[in-house]
Amino acid sequence: MAARVEGSTDWMRVMRRSVDMVRRKFKVFQIENRWLHVPRAPPERTCDCSVIGNVSPKHPGFKRSSPISSHPPPIAMTNYQTSAAPATVWDTKTQTYHGGQEYRFIENFVEDFSVTTNFLGTPKAALEAARDAVYTCHHYPPANQEPAKSSLAAFLWPADHALHHNRLLLGNGASELIDLVVREARAKAGPAATWKAGPWDVQYKEYQRSAETNGFTVVPATDRQRTRMTCIVNPCNPTGDYMEVEEMKNWILENVEEGGTVIVDESMQPWHSPSFRSDSLTSQHSFLLALHTDHRISCYIIHSWTKIWSCTGLRLGSVVCPTAAHCSALRQIQVPWSVNSPALAFLDAVVRDDVYLRATWEHTPRLRRYLAIRLRGLKAAERDQWELKGKEFLSWVWIDMKRQEIAEEAVTRARAAGVPVRSGGPGYERPEFVRVAVRGEREVDVLVEAWAGL
Repeated sequence: MAARVEGSTDWMRVMRRSVDMVRRKFKVFQIENRWLHVPRAPPERTCDCSVIGNVSPKHPGFKRSSPISSHPPPIAMTNYQTSAAPATVWDTKTQTYHGGQEYRFIENFVEDFSVTTNFLGTPKAALEAARDAVYTCHHYPPANQEPAKSSLAAFLWPADHALHHNRLLLGNGASELIDLVVREARAKAGPAATWKAGPWDVQYKEYQRSAETNGFTVVPATDRQRTRMTCIVNPCNPTGDYMEVEEMKNWILENVEEGGTVIVDESMQPWHSPSFRSDSLTSQHSFLLALHTDHRISCYIIHSWTKIWSCTGLRLGSVVCPTAAHCSALRQIQVPWSVNSPALAFLDAVVRDDVYLRATWEHTPRLRRYLAIRLRGLKAAERDQWELKGKEFLSWVWIDMKRQEIAEEAVTRARAAGVPVRSGGPGYERPEFVRVAVRGEREVDVLVEAWAGL
């Protein structure tokens, strides 16, 4: 027995050394005494700046000059490209195209502009909580999703979260919850099940894929007829359009059949401002109840939390249901333990990180303006009259480059420079468009330099 205990101790030492090796590949920076982890980059890209200065703290070579903290010399990024990049990582016949896949195949990778995650990177305290939860992987996650669900409820409804807690359900990213709600709506829709997207030019395609898979008849978004189900992304990814809450309420009443279902995806809405809750449907309790009781319309509000908190690898989403009964119906068809222990621990910690959100609201609009100025200064932008679309609080810019061949060349040049962007062609079917995430000034400069010859 003693030998077994000693062996177990040795095993734990090995595990801790492995974790320490991983942690040394990350650099740390500080915002008002709070820490964030971001990946280290090759040592030749360095700068001397602060988080409030002109260079983003997520810049690969970020190094604080303040005496508040000091850092070891940069460590070269491990070359994780072990084989040639495949033509695509998607099953194009069954899956919806998404950004964020190319970085692992780019040897000179600098920054990923193809995903609309927070430029700040992952909050360190939440990342540490997720890491610690890995050590409990020999246990099942809590079936009731607690205490993470209660913590998120308090984040969404600080004043009265106990009243609405039973309408909240967590999922394995928004994608799982989208599928659950669409399946539940289809089961109640009957044979004449029609579906349409929001009024935007184009929106996130996972909703349409799920609707088609579950047998809905898709109606063009421009059609004025009411449908049995509709899904609207607000703010819209990728176009950047946004309806304020009163306009959204009117749109729902005008576009959904009596007895129908509507999903409103507010994943990017928390970027709005410190008062984002007041412009969110999650705050409209009386309207949502009246919608259900007077019109028999079920309104579900979905969030993917992986963008605002830059944790796309964890898969973390939530849905606010019309009633507790609706929530129970979804739980009945949800796969047990779909949200793993690290994701639950991350969520429980991250909703308390007020400093991170304040930095997001302060610096995202500033960096987005910088990105827009640099893009408009390109010769190709002036020559072809590029249009930069989207609200100023959002974490990306949707660029109409007017010419498909220029957009394709822009995607190719960005990838070659180590700063991949999201083509508007695959999935969105807007080949003359490119989506570019908000990132730090130095990373933007790399992208703009790559596009100088367009």
